[in-house]
Amino acid sequence: MNVKHEELTVRALYDLSYTAARPLLEACTYPWEALPKIGEFIKALGKTLSPEEYEQRGEDVWVAKSAKLYPNVYIAGPTIIGPETEVRPGAFIRGNALIGAGCVVGNSTEVKNAILFDGAQAPHYNYIGDSVMGHKAHTGAGAVTSNLKQDHSNVTVLKDGERVETGMRKFGAMLGDHAEIGCGSVLNPGTVVGKNARVYPLSMVRGFVPANHIYKKAGEVAEIHD
Repeated sequence: MNVKHEELTVRALYDLSYTAARPLLEACTYPWEALPKIGEFIKALGKTLSPEEYEQRGEDVWVAKSAKLYPNVYIAGPTIIGPETEVRPGAFIRGNALIGAGCVVGNSTEVKNAILFDGAQAPHYNYIGDSVMGHKAHTGAGAVTSNLKQDHSNVTVLKDGERVETGMRKFGAMLGDHAEIGCGSVLNPGTVVGKNARVYPLSMVRGFVPANHIYKKAGEVAEIHD
């Protein structure tokens, strides 16, 4: 299949073997296409989960028995929390949240309408809304995904000087596998960060950061040479 913006596609950003959302994302060309479908997907998937591995905690909320939930967390459905995941004190999971295995949802972190692949971490004071975090993607303390434009118009993704229409009014960030977001950064609506890419702390990011590149500031994005 010939896709104009290949670097923005599901197949370019993610290894789908690390998420229970694989059937949902496989049906999408671009990951943001899954955002309006997360809730219904969770409801259907939750009914198929093994009662030996998961327990239902309220309406449309399934939590793996091996997950560790600290006191003083709030979880609204539909939500699935995978095995060996930690949900730390003060976390606010607002629903439509598909959180994989071995994840961290940290203290005072808010998650809403999002997919967290296995091993994704939002460990300290983060907001993850209308977003997808890939396998072992990580947000530093205080980093947030801003998911709504001030004029409430549809979000576009800026790539190579071109605005890619998404049709989404709410769209936070698509973080590829192993993406690293520095502390205190703001990912503006329509941000896409490629696999293994990094964002400097205290950055204000808009648009596309290519795989294996580091975002230092607007107009200064360099290839990573490890």
